Amino acid sequence: MELRHLRTFEAVARTLSMTRAARELHYAQSSVSDQVQALERELGVELVDRSRRRIRLTAQGEVLSSYTGRILTLLEEARSAVSRPAAELALGALETLGRHLLPAVLPYYRELHPRTRVRVSQHNRGELYRSVRRGDLDLCLTFGAPPADAALRAETLAEEPLVVIVPPGHPLAARGRADLAELAAEPFLVTQPGCGFREMYDGAFGAVSGEEPVAEVDGIGTLGACVAAGMGCALLPLVSVRAQADRGEVALVEVGGTDLRTAITMTWLERNSANPNLLGFQRAIRERLAA
Repeated sequence: MELRHLRTFEAVARTLSMTRAARELHYAQSSVSDQVQALERELGVELVDRSRRRIRLTAQGEVLSSYTGRILTLLEEARSAVSRPAAELALGALETLGRHLLPAVLPYYRELHPRTRVRVSQHNRGELYRSVRRGDLDLCLTFGAPPADAALRAETLAEEPLVVIVPPGHPLAARGRADLAELAAEPFLVTQPGCGFREMYDGAFGAVSGEEPVAEVDGIGTLGACVAAGMGCALLPLVSVRAQADRGEVALVEVGGTDLRTAITMTWLERNSANPNLLGFQRAIRERLAA
């Protein structure tokens, strides 16, 4: 089977449209149809039911579709593996963990593996997991559990407490502690829906707060700055706000009556588990966090 035919069939199977597949692949529609037919002739089965206005996959087409995604993903992993230097560790992390966790780990890793070049990327959770699946990253660090995927392995490195940050002059700043119900009456700033930090807020306050957040912002840097300016409060992992609190820009308020925490998780490809660069970093980060 030719790779281009598989790529074309994957696009048709995913979009259920010759037209959309052609547009996505930058082919003429006739070329898409010809490639699918060539694949059908080679396999000796019909893959697409063309008897209706909207095409559908046949039973054999459904079977092949279940393989094409895995085949193309594996090819992409192979491309990434052979094009990257052997002595390279590719890490991904949320911005917060890249800024506050990795500086304590990477110097130690370099002591253990001085000849290994380290490449660090910062993305949102969705892109980090996609990059691990593609093989572009050896490992990623996030808050919370990764998506259910048999190709991924994950380990919880630590449990990070969630705290509320308030402006320094806020009445709760001097107390340093408040129950969830009391905090729910305060104006809160949040990140955008789909962000992990927004999920933390929704999980903690969704059932007790009758008020909508006063603002949604793209990143926790802006979130912290708006809290410092007196706009409201925010719920975030302690590791992400400790430095800002130490500088006196915001005050920390512990949430009483409940134990709010989020996991710091490292995730990697199952089939990449024996990679010595990966194993070395895993050892380094476990030892640094245990110190």
